Amino acid sequence: MNFNELTRARYSLRKFDPRPIEEEKLRLLLQAAQSAPTAHNNQPQYLLVCKSPDALARVDRCTTMHFGAPVVLVVCYDPTAAWVRTGIDGKNHGEIDAAIATAQIMLQAADLGLGSTYVGVFDPEKLALELPELAGRTPIALLPVGYPAPDAHPSKLHTQRKPLEEFYTEL
Repeated sequence: MNFNELTRARYSLRKFDPRPIEEEKLRLLLQAAQSAPTAHNNQPQYLLVCKSPDALARVDRCTTMHFGAPVVLVVCYDPTAAWVRTGIDGKNHGEIDAAIATAQIMLQAADLGLGSTYVGVFDPEKLALELPELAGRTPIALLPVGYPAPDAHPSKLHTQRKPLEEFYTEL
């Protein structure tokens, strides 16, 4: 499948098969995040790989949107390691860097026959208490990952997109 087909076929998976992800596929997901471009190549992104029953239960206590995935990646960044736009507005680019890494993980997952969904609905304070390994890092998303359940399918809204002409302005 070429890249254009991959980006159109990928959807937010909300029904996972319980089978585990092979370690080599999980490693490819992590490498996709590691290779993501970051501002000034500071690489502030960081992942917590939650796959043990205990870790998944701790994540579940912070969100209602786990969807039964065998792995949940907690995507975060270290704000002290991120590039900051100085002399203008002080914008910290860590969240942007972590979001780019997340996009790369989602596309790599789709390429491997896995599914994922970006979950922004979680309690960050509770997550920090449940996962003390987050200390010093800011979580931006939970990323459940795994194989699609046999009856999984995209939501009805998946193919609804603005017309391309409304998506950009050419100058």
